[in-house]
Amino acid sequence: MSVPLYNSMIRFCCGRKLLFNRAFDIYKKMLKSEDCRPTLETYTMLYHSLLRRFNKLNVCYVYLHAVKSLTKQMKASGVIPDTFVLNMIIKAYAKCLEVDEAVRVFREMGLYGCEANAYSYGYLVKGLCGKERSGQGLGFYKEMKGRGLMPSGSTCMILICSLGMERRFEDAIEVVIDMLRNSMSPDLLTYRTVLEGLCREGMVDKAFELLEEWRKKDGLMGEKNYQSLLNGLHFVSRQ
Repeated sequence: MSVPLYNSMIRFCCGRKLLFNRAFDIYKKMLKSEDCRPTLETYTMLYHSLLRRFNKLNVCYVYLHAVKSLTKQMKASGVIPDTFVLNMIIKAYAKCLEVDEAVRVFREMGLYGCEANAYSYGYLVKGLCGKERSGQGLGFYKEMKGRGLMPSGSTCMILICSLGMERRFEDAIEVVIDMLRNSMSPDLLTYRTVLEGLCREGMVDKAFELLEEWRKKDGLMGEKNYQSLLNGLHFVSRQ
């Protein structure tokens, strides 16, 4: 047996749902082998296979234990992770809302000679917003922008909604403006969270002004969404 053959077997098993556990059985044999120790490719495949199962919060916790064990074994084996692997670890912690651990891994990236990218920041921002720590999430968002990186639209919208729910409307508006400036279109829920939130706080005129301004800048808003937002503002402002 050779390392490439072991890795080929693991890749085959990882690609088939019913053979998921068999992939880890093969990996355990590699750990016990003197000549065919796991490589970065081995760990990349196993992490990726685990992360594909992180679709629901209650399921995430089940597989997070496996991610933690795999990380300890990787370090003990002397395998140095790359940015892709570290991002998967950050994503696993963030998905389970263990955001302090996600931040710790993020801060350790430099120790491995890795540089954080848009995905690294995006996972952190989403996780922090999920823990109702939008202020810290905004801090990472600004740090990211300072490095010339722009998060995905989904990351921006989660941050905007989180800031809006915490009544940090000025910050939320700035992120909306960033999205529009970068040719990204917030969805209806995101717009509604900010605009109707402003109305509830007594800033009715500002809400209507922003709607008209954003309608001009957002070519994807469409007449249907515009009318829905307009009707929503009229309804909330009359309450």
